[in-house]
Amino acid sequence: MLNMARLKMPWVSCGHFPLFLCLFLPTLSSHALGNIYKRSAVQRAAARSVARMDGDVIIGALFSVHHQPSAERVADRKCGDVREQYGIQRVEAMFYTLDRINADQNLLPNITLGCEIRDSCWHSSVALEQSIEFIRDSLISIRDDKDGSKWCIDGTPSNQPPPSKKPIAGVIGPGSSSVAIQVQNLLQLFNIPQIAYSATSIDLSDKTLFKYFLRVVPSDTLQARAMLDIVKHYNWTYVSAVHTEGNYGESGMEAFKELAAEEGLCIAHSDKIYSNAGEKHFDRLLKKLRERLPKARVVVCFCEGMTVRGLLMAMRRREVSGEFQLIGSDGWADRDEVVEGYEQEADAGITMKLQTEEVQSFNDYFLKLRLDTNTRNPWFAEFWQYRFQCRIPGHPQENHNYQKICTGNESLKDNYVQDSKMGFVINAIYAMAHGLHDMHKELCQDHVGLCEAMDPIDGSKLLDYLLKTSFSGVSGEEIYFDVNGDSPGRYDIMNLQYVEELGRYDYIKVGSWHEGLLSISDYKLMANRTEMVRSVCSEPCSKGQIKVIRKGEVSCCWICTTCKDNEYVQDEFTCRACDLGWWPDDELAECKPLPLKYLEWSSVESIIAVVFSCLGILVTLFVTFIFIQYRDTPVVKSSSRELCYIILAGIFLGYICPFTLIARPTVISCYLQRLLVGLSSSMCYSALVTKTNRIARILAGSKKKICTRKPRFMSAWAQVVMAFILISLQLAVEVTLIVLEPPEPVKSYPSIREVYLICNTSNLGVVAPLGYNGLLIMSCTYYAFKTRNVPANFNEAKYIAFTMYTTCIIWLAFVPIYFGSNYKIITTSFSVSLSVTVALSCMFTPKMYIIIAKPERNVRSAFTTSDVVRMHVGDGKVAPCQSNSILNMFRRKKKNNNATGSTNPNGKSVSWSESGARPQGRGSSVFHRLSVHVRRQAVGQSQTAVIRPLTNASQPPESEYDAGLNTAPNGSHPDNKDLYNLSEGHDGGPQPPTTHEGGVPPSYSPPNLIDHSTDCPQGRPVDTLSSTVPDFDQFVIGTGNKLSPVTYKSSTNQLPLPLQGEAFPEEGSELEAFDLIQGFLCESATQEEEEEGVEEDLAHSKLTLLTPPSPFRDSLQAGGSIPGSPGSDKNPPFSQSMNYAPKQSSFTL
Repeated sequence: MLNMARLKMPWVSCGHFPLFLCLFLPTLSSHALGNIYKRSAVQRAAARSVARMDGDVIIGALFSVHHQPSAERVADRKCGDVREQYGIQRVEAMFYTLDRINADQNLLPNITLGCEIRDSCWHSSVALEQSIEFIRDSLISIRDDKDGSKWCIDGTPSNQPPPSKKPIAGVIGPGSSSVAIQVQNLLQLFNIPQIAYSATSIDLSDKTLFKYFLRVVPSDTLQARAMLDIVKHYNWTYVSAVHTEGNYGESGMEAFKELAAEEGLCIAHSDKIYSNAGEKHFDRLLKKLRERLPKARVVVCFCEGMTVRGLLMAMRRREVSGEFQLIGSDGWADRDEVVEGYEQEADAGITMKLQTEEVQSFNDYFLKLRLDTNTRNPWFAEFWQYRFQCRIPGHPQENHNYQKICTGNESLKDNYVQDSKMGFVINAIYAMAHGLHDMHKELCQDHVGLCEAMDPIDGSKLLDYLLKTSFSGVSGEEIYFDVNGDSPGRYDIMNLQYVEELGRYDYIKVGSWHEGLLSISDYKLMANRTEMVRSVCSEPCSKGQIKVIRKGEVSCCWICTTCKDNEYVQDEFTCRACDLGWWPDDELAECKPLPLKYLEWSSVESIIAVVFSCLGILVTLFVTFIFIQYRDTPVVKSSSRELCYIILAGIFLGYICPFTLIARPTVISCYLQRLLVGLSSSMCYSALVTKTNRIARILAGSKKKICTRKPRFMSAWAQVVMAFILISLQLAVEVTLIVLEPPEPVKSYPSIREVYLICNTSNLGVVAPLGYNGLLIMSCTYYAFKTRNVPANFNEAKYIAFTMYTTCIIWLAFVPIYFGSNYKIITTSFSVSLSVTVALSCMFTPKMYIIIAKPERNVRSAFTTSDVVRMHVGDGKVAPCQSNSILNMFRRKKKNNNATGSTNPNGKSVSWSESGARPQGRGSSVFHRLSVHVRRQAVGQSQTAVIRPLTNASQPPESEYDAGLNTAPNGSHPDNKDLYNLSEGHDGGPQPPTTHEGGVPPSYSPPNLIDHSTDCPQGRPVDTLSSTVPDFDQFVIGTGNKLSPVTYKSSTNQLPLPLQGEAFPEEGSELEAFDLIQGFLCESATQEEEEEGVEEDLAHSKLTLLTPPSPFRDSLQAGGSIPGSPGSDKNPPFSQSMNYAPKQSSFTL
């Protein structure tokens, strides 16, 4: 029958009970059955004791009265020592509760509840064996009707007829989840409801597998959540896990791991062990746990109490104390028997305890129990001996291991601790009672006692009433079952500490967990420690860092990697870059827009640029005002004033550019930037190119052996038109670029951290205007270099050259800075300002100095040639340079005032000089004219005419004749000096003297030369010559004011040599100056053919200011001779000093 009972018989039910008896019982003789049960009863009595209490309804109970069998004795199913809290107290709690229920007239009135209590030994095989006894007693009566023998429970014969065995209505227990699963698998075959008081396995919530299972404790899912919340609360992200082999530990740990994975917690090491495993197994487990140190210091132990004790014992053997922070489940709770003797190893352990209050009424009942009075509990004598370490002589359960004799007066109050789950045991019994009460109330209405509907009790119907049961528990909490048969979860959090007041270790409540809400006191938990344990694989990353999990590692072991500057932490594993113009906030949690930057007026660079531009504007306006005020003075007129106005306008625009560049970019300011930057420079350099080009063209033409016609487009207005054409090209380029790229403010990102508001000027928009201006600068620099050696009076070309050299340096420095840095705006501003400042300083400072500081130099004479001008006369043939080629023979006199001639290839030369200062005057000057007569020489011979201004009146006459000519004719002032000394000499040697019949008056003014200055066309000083000059032989020097004809002894042909009139008329331009440059350079070309004597003479002469004197055409005829020349007689017929009546003119020879 025992083996038969172990079989799973799904067809067996209360309805099939008669069928089961009809099929099997007839096959056995009553005698055989009697013998079998007689022997089995003796064996059962010797092996297992049963506690019974009679009643109308019997409730079965499975309590772990003894410890589970040791590993060596599992096969024999021999249990260990008796247990007080989990065993004896729970047995007595059953009796206590039933007494109270039976005494309660409101609960199951007139119905008495009885019980049958069996020992499960906390082991599945023992519990299953005892559960079969529940089923057997329900199937077979122990009465042997045939022989009428009676047997007591202990197997001894009895004379009293045994009562009929009532079936079990339901079962309370067992405490272990794994044991409860095995028992439920058997009980649900017979529709017997089961209510557990401490089985918390998650598997038991599955109603498809365990339909008849209910419990007054929550599922381990809630406990696992509560334990995980504690781990999270203290940031323990890397923990080890240990659980007891069996359903309780496995299901609980599985729930914990699932929740930990969801929360990102990592399990460093997970292991399992039996509660009754040997020391070697626990030592091996401890060794594995220590391998994860020091990172994984927290050990989550979803274990039964004895498993925890085995681990503590291993710590004692390995002398490991304080290395681990243990977190235990409700299997440990606040049980003293778990840590007894190993408190130091378990110090600071955190445990979960099902929330319940201590049942004080039970304490009163239990502490009054005595050995001689407690006869309902068959294990009480064994417990008494174990508790007080004494023996009861003659008792069937006498323990001979103890020498002390029990007196029976021992007190249970000593070291008494109530079972932590006592309330749940009582509530489970009350739940069964309330279910029966509700069933009786509905099925047996107005019936006293049990009715036929409840005899026997249908388990399936009872289950329905149990699921609907709701009542107040022993501690006042509400007890009910959900659809899975579970009760709500409430836990107390306990901490093992050394209590100085008590002088021992004790469990202290430090918090609670109720329906997902954790409440814990760090102050209580840290009472005996200085710092909390750290249990992490990797330290949390700092702000702005993400976790990079190494391959093969758990998710809690990572390397912290810092996000880039422009990235924010999207999540703990991802950095996300902000878009351009955005930047992570201070918390690196999101991006925020960057503030727009542009050159502020308040910045140091802007202030410097603006102050510099303002000063430049003031200086430019001042220079412009002065040039307009003195526009008719020689300084202004000789500097191409129209082009100067264009340059000043470009300089002014250049100083305006910084204001448009620094201003906040708008559409208007962007247009102005694109136009003014290039236009201002092109205005300056276009005018300078035009001016230097004119000088260079004159230079190129004058170097030719044969002088060609005068260069074209040399007038002032032609130069202005050329300058405007060059400016228009720049303007056309800029307008084209504006059409292609309309200016507008845009955002620029020179770096990921900055966003600037700038104008949308592309590289082409910068390079094209800049390239054109660069072309102008290079052209101007080229022309300035070519014209660097013009006469000193035209040293403006040197200033232009210096301006261009400096400008090239500025722009060469500007280009790499502009394209190689982020300071484009301020670089452009300073470059433009410096460029126009250089032009303003170099081009206008010398002129302003003369106008303001040296007004005496602002006269025409300061812009004429030097004292000595040497002229080649030739033999009377037509000169190669035609009208203006005679200027090629101008030479500067040596510093001494001796009029000396020098030869040339033609054999003659003419030079003149003026000793002493020339008359100065604004708007008028002496208009000198002179007719020179030179004797005709042989073909191929040349002459040199030296025209010398007369010496001062204080100088002594060189001859007697000169001494007598002191009267100024025609009313001239007697102090008027002679204007010229004229002498002629032959290169080949002295000529025969010339005889004059008369003399030339000391002063002479030919009538045809009066007002000649007004007849000279502007700009053509050389071509405007007098067609005739009165011959000297028409006049003789007399003693009075009367002029007499002069008679020469030799008859010679005479050529008139008229002198040019006004070279710089009042309203004329400065073109004459450049015509004179051409003449000077033409003479330089012929100078190479002169002999060494001429070269030596020129080597000692220094050219000073060169402006055109009045040119004259050589009208000397061959055979003529000029008195007083080196080739004339020693005693000339007329005075060497001749005073002419001066005619007002604009320049002086």
